[in-house]
Amino acid sequence: MKVLILSATDFRGGAARAAYRLHKGLLTRGIDSQMLVQNKLGDDNTVIAPKSKIRRGIGAIRPALDQLPFALHRNRDAAINIYSSQWLPNKIIDKIKQIKPDIINIHWICGGFLPIEALGKLKQPLVWTFHDMWAFTGGCHYSADCDRYRQSCGSCPQLGSDRDRDLSRWIWRRKALAWQNLNLTIVTPSRWLADCARASSLFRDVPVKVIGNGINPQIYQPHSTQVARKILNLPTDKKIILFGALDSTQDKRKGFSLLLAALQNLQQLESPEEVELVIFGACEPLNPPNFGFKAHYTGKLSDDITLSLLYAAADIFVAPSVQDNLPNTILESLFCGTPCAAFKIGGMPDLIEHQQNGYLAQPFLPQDLAEGIHWILADPTRYQQLAIKSREKAIAEFNLEQQTQKYLRLFDNLYSKLPL
Repeated sequence: MKVLILSATDFRGGAARAAYRLHKGLLTRGIDSQMLVQNKLGDDNTVIAPKSKIRRGIGAIRPALDQLPFALHRNRDAAINIYSSQWLPNKIIDKIKQIKPDIINIHWICGGFLPIEALGKLKQPLVWTFHDMWAFTGGCHYSADCDRYRQSCGSCPQLGSDRDRDLSRWIWRRKALAWQNLNLTIVTPSRWLADCARASSLFRDVPVKVIGNGINPQIYQPHSTQVARKILNLPTDKKIILFGALDSTQDKRKGFSLLLAALQNLQQLESPEEVELVIFGACEPLNPPNFGFKAHYTGKLSDDITLSLLYAAADIFVAPSVQDNLPNTILESLFCGTPCAAFKIGGMPDLIEHQQNGYLAQPFLPQDLAEGIHWILADPTRYQQLAIKSREKAIAEFNLEQQTQKYLRLFDNLYSKLPL
């Protein structure tokens, strides 16, 4: 059985890292797995990407070109940094035919990588792992309070549109026409995203399975807090709050403004002399906000070892997202034995058991999030139990080996039904 994994890139962003980890997990099980990407950041020879400078250059600019239809909307939501039309033609179908896979596992394929119409030309059994809502919307990746994807989109709030026949309706109709006869099974990492997919107009009749993302527990594991802090040049005598994601301070969905409000509330509960904040995924701005606590900015990090040390150096990881699937950041933190606090939204309840391995605050109350941070930090004995249960939860439910086995059972079942 030959499996082909499609992902826009091999490392950048949580979805790409999840796809790459699954790819490596399949290889360790002796599966003939290859990964086809538009932009290759690593040097793994099992990851296939354009080789010539011209093709690599085209691949690098395709994400910006794909955004042009969205950028032409003057009234668009300025806080939205990605809205995918997937309108650019390419020769990916020819490349897939050369590889001749038996099963195709689709992951995050936006950024101009896989045109909507191309998906309908794939004849192999498709397992599509959703990492956000894009597959069943009219272009947005997270719909916020909008539920128009349950009908046919149109009058899109992210476009600032009051017309039914707008860009979102055009994208939705292209999907509806091109994807009528897909041999498709949907996988979602969280129960929340599975419910959204089942409620959508495009996929309400398609089977949906929930398989959480997997992490290698040998890479993300507890380390000595003091050693990790010395390596990363962080204070050894403070309580450290960690926050981070790709474009962590710019992506409105990641809740940076709510973190700021929560930390301002936290000043009433924790001494600014005893607590410091670490932010990864962003550099310090020219005019940094006043959190009420000293802040360290690490910039963008991508290698697993540094991230593992960073989680181990922290006392708590805070994810104030307003909408999220199954964040790798929380997964990685739990594997490192670092308790987490987040709002009770999206896939957060799949990861955090309230007051067992972290704290789920009421959406979107900064005061409750602040109280949750304080609750985790306040009692050293309780904290040790939270840390132990964080690691136990992660290994029991989100081990990479377990995830790989679940995908393999799904692939084997589909492969067994193929004609000889």
